[in-house]
Amino acid sequence: MGPSIHTCIHLLLACTQGHVSHGEADSKCPLMVKVLDAVRGIPAANLLVQVFRNTEGNWELISSGKTTELGEIHNIITDEQFTEGVYKIEFATKTFWRKLGLSPFHEYVDVVFSANDAGHRHYTIAVLLTPYSISSTAVVSEPHDDL
Repeated sequence: MGPSIHTCIHLLLACTQGHVSHGEADSKCPLMVKVLDAVRGIPAANLLVQVFRNTEGNWELISSGKTTELGEIHNIITDEQFTEGVYKIEFATKTFWRKLGLSPFHEYVDVVFSANDAGHRHYTIAVLLTPYSISSTAVVSEPHDDL
């Protein structure tokens, strides 16, 4: 049996309470993604993540990468690439769960959001995954001028 819902919520909250301050070390990391595997209660390592920007109604691939053993991706997009607009982060969940021997419901999962509309910010997107559900939250810094 997997972890309880209480454990999953605790993991998601812990994920978002991690490195909330985007200080000098993260000044060139405007978007960070953290993913937790709620079935096993551990970081979701080696999950393919793609970042798209909506350009005139079409999704343009900006960058892609895989989560680390900590379930994180830093530096997936640069400050220069991360301009004001609508973004989509696509998580290749079907491939991830199939590699673990599970049959997932979703082919992939998207998190779509508007960014930098009130000034340049840093974003941490935290995601809690199961084969049949997703929960996401965001930690967004105050606007700043460090470009």
